[in-house]
Amino acid sequence: MSDTVSVVTALDPLDLAALLCSRVCHDLISPVGAVVNGMEVLEDTSDESTKTFALDLIKKSANQASARLQFCRLAFGAAGSAGATIDLGDAESVARGFIEDDKMKLGWGFARVLLPKNRVKLLLNLLLLTSQMIPRGGTLDVAPIGEGDTMGFRLIATGPHARFQAATPHLVTGEGGEHPVDAHGIQPFYTGLLARACGLKVEMGQDADTVTVTAQ
Repeated sequence: MSDTVSVVTALDPLDLAALLCSRVCHDLISPVGAVVNGMEVLEDTSDESTKTFALDLIKKSANQASARLQFCRLAFGAAGSAGATIDLGDAESVARGFIEDDKMKLGWGFARVLLPKNRVKLLLNLLLLTSQMIPRGGTLDVAPIGEGDTMGFRLIATGPHARFQAATPHLVTGEGGEHPVDAHGIQPFYTGLLARACGLKVEMGQDADTVTVTAQ
């Protein structure tokens, strides 16, 4: 019989807040920086084709920054008062804006219903976490497990070299041990906090170029 006891990692609230802020800033630095670069090009050139390129860059990057802000507001923000619910239609809109691009397609298997905010925040964080498991793009399909306020989720990511980091399951369960909760680990750790708040257990598995993540 093993004497090993699993200990869930405790994180100081100030550290949690700081690391989550760092995570949000990480998502915004790239598009906001591209907007700044585009503005500098506009100021430094008189060539019309270069100006057109700069304006296209500014427009694309500003739209990307807006999409990321809207996603982060629901995924990490307060999103209403205690006991609030969130429309899954709104969740789909911000998820598509954040995740879908030329390489990544999202399959959404939910009806438009209201769910408790923490459950929707969990869904969005699971989408973010799973999308990172197909770094070269592919398809990400998400569907409900069960229904109503006790609904769980199944996410299937398929793409070249799909995989999850060895530390990810441990960070999600909060039993990271040798895996520190740093700026890279805060998002899976926070996903686990949300899952436990919802009374759900997150599990991950892989088969060739497909990764499956469930919360139930």
